[in-house]
Amino acid sequence: MQTKSKEKINIVTLGCAKNIVDSEVLLTQLKGNNKDAYHQSEDIIPDVVIVNTCGFIDNAKQQSVDTILSYAKEKESGNIKKLYVTGCLSERYKQSLEEDIPEVDGFYGTRDLPDLLKNFQAQYRNELIGERVITTDSHYAFLKISEGCDRPCSFCAIPLMRGKHRSKSIEDLVIETKNLVKNGVKEIMVIAQDSTYYGLDLYGKRKLPDLLRSLSDIEGLEWIRLHYAYPSGFPLEIIKVMRERENICNYLDIPLQHGSTEILKKMRRGISREKTDDLIKSIKDINPDISIRTTLIVGHPGEEDKHFQEMCEFVSRNRFDRLGVFTYSHEEGTHSHNFEDDVPETVKRKRYNDIMSLQQKISHEINQEKVGKSFKVLIDRGDKNNYIGRTEFDSPEVDNEVIIPVSNSHLRVGEFYDVEIISAREYDLIGKIK
Repeated sequence: MQTKSKEKINIVTLGCAKNIVDSEVLLTQLKGNNKDAYHQSEDIIPDVVIVNTCGFIDNAKQQSVDTILSYAKEKESGNIKKLYVTGCLSERYKQSLEEDIPEVDGFYGTRDLPDLLKNFQAQYRNELIGERVITTDSHYAFLKISEGCDRPCSFCAIPLMRGKHRSKSIEDLVIETKNLVKNGVKEIMVIAQDSTYYGLDLYGKRKLPDLLRSLSDIEGLEWIRLHYAYPSGFPLEIIKVMRERENICNYLDIPLQHGSTEILKKMRRGISREKTDDLIKSIKDINPDISIRTTLIVGHPGEEDKHFQEMCEFVSRNRFDRLGVFTYSHEEGTHSHNFEDDVPETVKRKRYNDIMSLQQKISHEINQEKVGKSFKVLIDRGDKNNYIGRTEFDSPEVDNEVIIPVSNSHLRVGEFYDVEIISAREYDLIGKIK
Protein backbone atom coordinates (compact mmCIF):
# COMPACT_ATOMS: atom_id res chain seq x y z
CA MET A 1 0.00 0.00 0.00
CA GLN A 2 1.43 3.35 -1.06
CA THR A 3 1.83 5.90 1.75
CA LYS A 4 0.50 9.37 1.05
CA SER A 5 3.35 11.90 1.17
CA LYS A 6 3.12 14.84 3.53
CA GLU A 7 2.33 18.24 2.08
CA LYS A 8 5.38 20.50 2.01
CA ILE A 9 4.95 23.92 3.65
CA ASN A 10 7.29 26.80 2.83
CA ILE A 11 7.37 29.95 4.99
CA VAL A 12 8.49 33.20 3.30
CA THR A 13 9.54 36.03 5.64
CA LEU A 14 9.57 39.74 4.82
CA GLY A 15 10.52 42.69 7.02
CA CYS A 16 12.45 42.98 10.25
CA ALA A 17 14.18 40.67 12.71
CA LYS A 18 11.01 40.50 14.81
CA ASN A 19 9.27 38.87 11.83
CA ILE A 20 12.11 36.36 11.56
CA VAL A 21 11.47 35.31 15.16
CA ASP A 22 7.74 34.98 14.44
CA SER A 23 8.46 32.77 11.43
CA GLU A 24 10.82 30.64 13.52
CA VAL A 25 8.08 30.16 16.13
CA LEU A 26 5.62 29.21 13.37
CA LEU A 27 8.15 26.78 11.88
CA THR A 28 8.78 25.26 15.32
CA GLN A 29 5.06 24.77 15.94
CA LEU A 30 4.54 23.14 12.53
CA LYS A 31 7.48 20.78 12.98
CA GLY A 32 6.34 20.07 16.54
CA ASN A 33 3.06 18.92 15.00
CA ASN A 34 5.00 16.60 12.68
CA LYS A 35 4.46 18.76 9.59
CA ASP A 36 6.92 18.92 6.69
CA ALA A 37 7.76 22.64 7.05
CA TYR A 38 10.62 24.77 5.72
CA HIS A 39 11.75 28.38 5.74
CA GLN A 40 12.44 30.02 2.38
CA SER A 41 13.73 26.75 0.97
CA GLU A 42 14.77 26.65 -2.68
CA ASP A 43 15.31 22.89 -2.50
CA ILE A 44 11.65 21.87 -2.37
CA ILE A 45 8.53 22.28 -4.47
CA PRO A 46 6.00 23.40 -1.83
CA ASP A 47 2.35 22.46 -1.71
CA VAL A 48 1.57 25.36 0.64
CA VAL A 49 3.17 28.79 1.02
CA ILE A 50 2.79 31.04 4.08
CA VAL A 51 3.90 34.64 3.53
CA ASN A 52 4.84 36.49 6.74
CA THR A 53 4.40 40.14 5.76
CA CYS A 54 5.69 43.56 6.78
CA GLY A 55 3.42 46.61 6.91
CA PHE A 56 5.78 49.22 8.32
CA ILE A 57 6.34 51.72 5.48
CA ASP A 58 5.34 52.10 1.83
CA ASN A 59 8.27 50.18 0.33
CA ALA A 60 7.83 47.29 2.74
CA LYS A 61 4.08 47.16 2.15
CA GLN A 62 4.59 47.13 -1.62
CA GLN A 63 7.13 44.31 -1.34
CA SER A 64 4.65 42.32 0.74
CA VAL A 65 1.81 42.88 -1.73
CA ASP A 66 4.03 42.00 -4.70
CA THR A 67 5.14 38.79 -2.98
CA ILE A 68 1.55 37.78 -2.20
CA LEU A 69 0.50 38.47 -5.79
CA SER A 70 3.43 36.44 -7.10
CA TYR A 71 2.37 33.40 -5.10
CA ALA A 72 -1.29 34.00 -5.98
CA LYS A 73 -0.27 33.53 -9.63
CA GLU A 74 1.60 30.35 -8.66
CA LYS A 75 -1.61 29.06 -7.09
CA GLU A 76 -3.68 30.00 -10.16
CA SER A 77 -1.18 28.13 -12.32
CA GLY A 78 -1.50 25.05 -10.13
CA ASN A 79 2.09 25.21 -8.88
CA ILE A 80 0.96 25.47 -5.25
CA LYS A 81 -2.27 24.26 -3.67
CA LYS A 82 -2.74 26.69 -0.79
CA LEU A 83 -1.60 30.22 0.07
CA TYR A 84 -1.83 31.83 3.50
CA VAL A 85 -0.75 35.30 4.62
CA THR A 86 0.19 36.38 8.14
CA GLY A 87 2.09 39.21 9.83
CA CYS A 88 1.83 42.97 10.06
CA LEU A 89 0.32 43.77 6.65
CA SER A 90 -2.35 41.14 7.20
CA GLU A 91 -3.09 42.51 10.68
CA ARG A 92 -3.46 46.04 9.39
CA TYR A 93 -5.26 45.55 6.08
CA LYS A 94 -7.01 42.18 6.40
CA GLN A 95 -10.39 43.27 5.06
CA SER A 96 -9.12 45.08 1.98
CA LEU A 97 -6.61 42.30 1.23
CA GLU A 98 -9.37 39.70 1.36
CA GLU A 99 -11.33 41.75 -1.18
CA ASP A 100 -8.39 42.51 -3.46
CA ILE A 101 -6.61 39.13 -3.45
CA PRO A 102 -9.28 36.42 -3.17
CA GLU A 103 -6.80 33.74 -4.28
CA VAL A 104 -5.38 33.74 -0.75
CA ASP A 105 -6.89 30.97 1.40
CA GLY A 106 -6.64 32.90 4.65
CA PHE A 107 -5.27 36.11 6.16
CA TYR A 108 -4.02 36.07 9.76
CA GLY A 109 -2.78 38.83 12.04
CA THR A 110 0.21 39.03 14.34
CA ARG A 111 -1.63 37.29 17.21
CA ASP A 112 -3.48 34.62 15.20
CA LEU A 113 -0.91 31.79 15.21
CA PRO A 114 -3.24 29.19 16.81
CA ASP A 115 -5.89 29.91 14.16
CA LEU A 116 -3.34 29.68 11.35
CA LEU A 117 -2.14 26.31 12.64
CA LYS A 118 -5.68 24.89 12.47
CA ASN A 119 -5.43 24.94 8.65
CA PHE A 120 -2.83 22.18 8.98
CA GLN A 121 -4.71 20.17 11.60
CA ALA A 122 -2.05 21.38 14.01
CA GLN A 123 -2.51 22.56 17.58
CA TYR A 124 -0.58 25.34 19.30
CA ARG A 125 1.67 23.40 21.67
CA ASN A 126 2.51 25.30 24.84
CA GLU A 127 5.32 22.89 25.65
CA LEU A 128 7.20 24.27 22.62
CA ILE A 129 7.33 27.79 24.08
CA GLY A 130 11.01 28.61 24.43
CA GLU A 131 11.97 26.18 21.65
CA ARG A 132 12.93 27.62 18.27
CA VAL A 133 14.09 26.24 14.94
CA ILE A 134 16.68 28.83 13.88
CA THR A 135 16.53 30.15 10.31
CA THR A 136 19.57 32.43 10.59
CA ASP A 137 23.15 31.15 10.52
CA SER A 138 23.20 28.60 13.33
CA HIS A 139 25.72 30.50 15.46
CA TYR A 140 23.51 33.56 16.05
CA ALA A 141 19.85 34.18 16.74
CA PHE A 142 17.41 36.96 17.60
CA LEU A 143 15.80 37.01 21.04
CA LYS A 144 12.50 38.92 21.09
CA ILE A 145 11.98 40.03 24.68
CA SER A 146 8.62 41.75 24.23
CA GLU A 147 5.84 42.36 21.74
CA GLY A 148 4.06 45.58 20.80
CA CYS A 149 4.72 49.15 21.90
CA ASP A 150 3.18 51.80 24.19
CA ARG A 151 5.12 54.75 22.75
CA PRO A 152 3.14 57.54 21.01
CA CYS A 153 5.57 58.25 18.12
CA SER A 154 3.59 60.20 15.55
CA PHE A 155 4.96 58.47 12.43
CA CYS A 156 4.80 54.84 13.58
CA ALA A 157 2.07 52.32 12.80
CA ILE A 158 3.60 49.48 14.84
CA PRO A 159 1.12 49.79 17.75
CA LEU A 160 -1.69 49.44 15.18
CA MET A 161 -0.23 46.12 14.03
CA ARG A 162 1.45 44.74 17.13
CA GLY A 163 -0.70 46.10 19.96
CA LYS A 164 0.38 47.27 23.40
CA HIS A 165 3.71 46.40 24.98
CA ARG A 166 3.84 42.87 26.43
CA SER A 167 7.05 41.63 28.06
CA LYS A 168 8.12 38.01 28.30
CA SER A 169 9.27 36.93 31.75
CA ILE A 170 12.97 36.80 32.58
CA GLU A 171 12.57 33.11 33.45
CA ASP A 172 11.06 32.26 30.03
CA LEU A 173 13.73 34.25 28.18
CA VAL A 174 16.51 32.50 30.08
CA ILE A 175 15.01 29.11 29.18
CA GLU A 176 14.69 30.15 25.53
CA THR A 177 18.27 31.39 25.42
CA LYS A 178 19.62 28.24 27.08
CA ASN A 179 17.86 26.19 24.41
CA LEU A 180 19.41 28.34 21.69
CA VAL A 181 22.89 27.95 23.18
CA LYS A 182 22.36 24.19 23.56
CA ASN A 183 21.73 24.09 19.80
CA GLY A 184 24.94 25.93 18.94
CA VAL A 185 24.02 29.62 19.15
CA LYS A 186 26.91 31.75 20.41
CA GLU A 187 25.47 35.24 19.87
CA ILE A 188 22.01 36.63 20.53
CA MET A 189 20.55 39.91 19.37
CA VAL A 190 18.13 41.23 22.01
CA ILE A 191 15.24 42.83 20.11
CA ALA A 192 11.91 44.49 20.87
CA GLN A 193 9.98 47.42 19.54
CA ASP A 194 11.35 49.28 22.57
CA SER A 195 13.83 47.19 24.55
CA THR A 196 14.33 49.79 27.32
CA TYR A 197 10.62 49.55 28.23
CA TYR A 198 11.12 45.90 29.07
CA GLY A 199 9.53 44.71 32.31
CA LEU A 200 7.35 47.70 33.15
CA ASP A 201 4.16 45.77 32.45
CA LEU A 202 5.24 42.59 34.29
CA TYR A 203 7.32 43.90 37.16
CA GLY A 204 6.25 47.54 37.55
CA LYS A 205 9.71 48.84 36.69
CA ARG A 206 12.29 48.65 33.92
CA LYS A 207 14.08 45.31 34.16
CA LEU A 208 16.35 45.23 31.13
CA PRO A 209 19.53 45.48 33.27
CA ASP A 210 18.37 42.46 35.32
CA LEU A 211 17.51 40.54 32.15
CA LEU A 212 20.93 41.26 30.67
CA ARG A 213 22.66 40.02 33.82
CA SER A 214 20.59 36.82 33.77
CA LEU A 215 21.38 36.20 30.11
CA SER A 216 25.05 36.99 30.68
CA ASP A 217 25.24 34.21 33.28
CA ILE A 218 24.32 31.54 30.70
CA GLU A 219 27.32 29.33 30.06
CA GLY A 220 28.40 29.18 26.42
CA LEU A 221 26.76 32.46 25.38
CA GLU A 222 29.67 34.52 24.08
CA TRP A 223 28.00 37.66 22.72
CA ILE A 224 24.83 39.53 23.73
CA ARG A 225 23.89 42.47 21.51
CA LEU A 226 21.29 45.12 22.36
CA HIS A 227 18.94 46.54 19.72
CA TYR A 228 16.17 49.13 19.50
CA ALA A 229 16.62 51.13 22.68
CA TYR A 230 14.39 54.19 23.10
CA PRO A 231 16.20 57.41 24.11
CA SER A 232 13.53 59.05 26.30
CA GLY A 233 13.91 57.82 29.86
CA PHE A 234 16.91 55.72 28.86
CA PRO A 235 18.14 53.66 31.87
CA LEU A 236 21.89 54.29 32.01
CA GLU A 237 22.31 51.24 34.23
CA ILE A 238 22.23 49.26 30.96
CA ILE A 239 25.56 50.79 29.96
CA LYS A 240 27.03 50.01 33.38
CA VAL A 241 26.00 46.37 33.02
CA MET A 242 27.57 46.38 29.55
CA ARG A 243 30.86 47.48 31.11
CA GLU A 244 30.62 44.89 33.88
CA ARG A 245 29.93 41.86 31.70
CA GLU A 246 32.48 40.68 29.15
CA ASN A 247 29.96 38.83 26.98
CA ILE A 248 27.67 41.85 26.54
CA CYS A 249 28.90 43.57 23.39
CA ASN A 250 29.93 47.21 23.53
CA TYR A 251 27.14 47.95 21.08
CA LEU A 252 23.89 49.88 21.28
CA ASP A 253 21.23 50.28 18.60
CA ILE A 254 19.28 53.38 19.64
CA PRO A 255 16.98 54.85 16.94
CA LEU A 256 17.04 58.63 17.48
CA GLN A 257 14.96 59.59 14.39
CA HIS A 258 15.97 63.27 14.13
CA GLY A 259 18.38 65.99 15.22
CA SER A 260 15.97 68.92 15.43
CA THR A 261 14.04 69.62 18.63
CA GLU A 262 11.16 71.07 16.64
CA ILE A 263 10.78 67.96 14.49
CA LEU A 264 11.30 65.63 17.47
CA LYS A 265 8.37 67.39 19.13
CA LYS A 266 6.21 66.83 16.04
CA MET A 267 7.32 63.21 16.08
CA ARG A 268 6.19 62.97 19.73
CA ARG A 269 9.49 61.44 20.78
CA GLY A 270 9.50 62.89 24.30
CA ILE A 271 13.05 64.21 24.02
CA SER A 272 14.86 67.26 22.62
CA ARG A 273 18.04 67.43 20.55
CA GLU A 274 19.85 68.93 23.54
CA LYS A 275 18.80 66.08 25.85
CA THR A 276 19.74 63.59 23.13
CA ASP A 277 23.22 65.11 22.93
CA ASP A 278 23.51 64.88 26.71
CA LEU A 279 22.38 61.23 26.66
CA ILE A 280 24.95 60.26 24.05
CA LYS A 281 27.67 62.02 26.05
CA SER A 282 26.60 60.22 29.23
CA ILE A 283 26.64 56.85 27.45
CA LYS A 284 30.13 57.45 26.08
CA ASP A 285 31.38 58.76 29.44
CA ILE A 286 30.32 55.49 31.09
CA ASN A 287 31.55 53.31 28.22
CA PRO A 288 34.10 55.03 25.96
CA ASP A 289 34.47 51.83 23.89
CA ILE A 290 30.81 51.63 22.89
CA SER A 291 29.71 51.51 19.25
CA ILE A 292 26.41 53.33 18.67
CA ARG A 293 24.07 52.57 15.77
CA THR A 294 21.13 54.86 15.08
CA THR A 295 18.44 55.41 12.47
CA LEU A 296 17.01 58.72 11.29
CA ILE A 297 13.97 59.80 9.30
CA VAL A 298 14.16 62.51 6.64
CA GLY A 299 11.17 64.30 5.16
CA HIS A 300 8.76 64.24 8.10
CA PRO A 301 5.88 66.75 7.63
CA GLY A 302 7.11 70.21 8.46
CA GLU A 303 10.80 69.40 7.97
CA GLU A 304 12.35 72.51 6.42
CA ASP A 305 15.89 73.06 5.22
CA LYS A 306 16.85 74.52 8.62
CA HIS A 307 15.64 71.37 10.40
CA PHE A 308 17.55 69.14 8.01
CA GLN A 309 20.66 71.25 8.53
CA GLU A 310 20.27 70.75 12.28
CA MET A 311 20.19 67.00 11.68
CA CYS A 312 23.36 67.13 9.59
CA GLU A 313 25.10 69.07 12.37
CA PHE A 314 23.76 66.53 14.88
CA VAL A 315 25.29 63.65 12.89
CA SER A 316 28.60 65.48 12.41
CA ARG A 317 28.80 66.31 16.11
CA ASN A 318 28.02 62.85 17.45
CA ARG A 319 29.87 60.79 14.82
CA PHE A 320 27.79 57.64 15.06
CA ASP A 321 29.62 54.41 14.34
CA ARG A 322 26.66 53.07 12.33
CA LEU A 323 23.74 54.94 10.85
CA GLY A 324 20.72 54.15 8.68
CA VAL A 325 18.14 56.49 7.15
CA PHE A 326 14.48 56.12 6.17
CA THR A 327 12.52 58.53 4.04
CA TYR A 328 9.25 59.45 5.77
CA SER A 329 6.26 57.30 4.84
CA HIS A 330 2.79 58.86 5.30
CA GLU A 331 0.97 56.10 7.21
CA GLU A 332 -2.80 56.22 7.70
CA GLY A 333 -3.92 55.82 11.30
CA THR A 334 -0.84 57.56 12.71
CA HIS A 335 -0.77 61.01 14.28
CA SER A 336 1.53 62.34 11.55
CA HIS A 337 -1.07 61.43 8.95
CA ASN A 338 -3.05 64.43 10.23
CA PHE A 339 -0.31 66.68 8.79
CA GLU A 340 0.21 67.41 5.13
CA ASP A 341 2.93 65.25 3.61
CA ASP A 342 4.58 68.46 2.43
CA VAL A 343 8.16 67.38 1.68
CA PRO A 344 8.41 66.31 -2.00
CA GLU A 345 9.81 62.84 -2.69
CA THR A 346 12.71 64.36 -4.64
CA VAL A 347 13.67 66.41 -1.59
CA LYS A 348 13.33 63.40 0.71
CA ARG A 349 15.60 61.41 -1.56
CA LYS A 350 18.20 64.19 -1.75
CA ARG A 351 18.24 64.55 2.02
CA TYR A 352 18.60 60.79 2.36
CA ASN A 353 21.60 60.82 0.02
CA ASP A 354 23.15 63.81 1.78
CA ILE A 355 22.96 62.16 5.19
CA MET A 356 24.35 58.89 3.89
CA SER A 357 27.22 60.70 2.15
CA LEU A 358 28.02 62.44 5.42
CA GLN A 359 27.90 59.16 7.31
CA GLN A 360 30.06 57.43 4.70
CA LYS A 361 32.82 59.96 5.37
CA ILE A 362 32.49 59.52 9.14
CA SER A 363 32.48 55.73 8.85
CA HIS A 364 35.61 55.79 6.68
CA GLU A 365 37.44 57.96 9.22
CA ILE A 366 36.40 55.73 12.14
CA ASN A 367 37.46 52.60 10.24
CA GLN A 368 40.85 54.06 9.41
CA GLU A 369 41.50 54.42 13.14
CA LYS A 370 41.17 50.62 13.46
CA VAL A 371 44.01 49.80 11.07
CA GLY A 372 46.84 48.11 12.96
CA LYS A 373 44.58 47.08 15.85
CA SER A 374 43.34 43.57 16.64
CA PHE A 375 39.77 42.47 17.33
CA LYS A 376 37.88 39.34 18.26
CA VAL A 377 35.97 38.38 15.10
CA LEU A 378 33.09 35.94 14.64
CA ILE A 379 33.13 34.27 11.20
CA ASP A 380 29.68 34.34 9.55
CA ARG A 381 30.39 32.80 6.15
CA GLY A 382 33.02 32.17 3.52
CA ASP A 383 33.53 31.70 -0.20
CA LYS A 384 36.44 30.63 -2.39
CA ASN A 385 38.18 33.98 -1.92
CA ASN A 386 37.31 35.37 1.52
CA TYR A 387 35.94 34.67 4.95
CA ILE A 388 33.43 37.25 6.20
CA GLY A 389 33.14 38.05 9.89
CA ARG A 390 32.15 40.71 12.39
CA THR A 391 33.56 42.38 15.48
CA GLU A 392 31.53 42.95 18.64
CA PHE A 393 30.74 46.40 17.21
CA ASP A 394 28.72 45.02 14.31
CA SER A 395 25.34 43.33 13.99
CA PRO A 396 24.73 40.88 11.12
CA GLU A 397 23.44 42.13 7.77
CA VAL A 398 23.20 45.82 8.73
CA ASP A 399 26.72 46.75 9.89
CA ASN A 400 30.36 46.59 8.86
CA GLU A 401 32.06 43.32 8.02
CA VAL A 402 35.62 42.06 8.36
CA ILE A 403 37.00 40.47 5.20
CA ILE A 404 39.79 37.92 5.62
CA PRO A 405 41.43 36.45 2.48
CA VAL A 406 41.16 32.65 2.33
CA SER A 407 44.88 32.41 1.60
CA ASN A 408 45.57 33.75 5.08
CA SER A 409 44.18 30.79 7.07
CA HIS A 410 41.65 27.97 7.21
CA LEU A 411 38.79 29.23 9.36
CA ARG A 412 35.54 27.71 10.58
CA VAL A 413 32.17 29.45 10.29
CA GLY A 414 30.70 30.18 13.71
CA GLU A 415 34.09 30.36 15.46
CA PHE A 416 35.94 33.34 16.95
CA TYR A 417 39.42 34.45 15.92
CA ASP A 418 41.84 37.24 16.76
CA VAL A 419 42.16 39.36 13.63
CA GLU A 420 44.55 42.22 12.88
CA ILE A 421 43.09 44.95 10.67
CA ILE A 422 45.46 45.74 7.79
CA SER A 423 43.29 48.15 5.76
CA ALA A 424 39.86 49.77 5.83
CA ARG A 425 37.10 50.94 3.51
CA GLU A 426 34.00 53.02 4.22
CA TYR A 427 31.99 50.07 5.50
CA ASP A 428 34.41 47.13 5.59
CA LEU A 429 37.63 46.15 7.32
CA ILE A 430 40.31 43.94 5.76
CA GLY A 431 42.10 41.68 8.21
CA LYS A 432 44.47 38.79 8.74
CA ILE A 433 44.67 36.13 11.40
CA LYS A 434 47.26 36.98 14.04
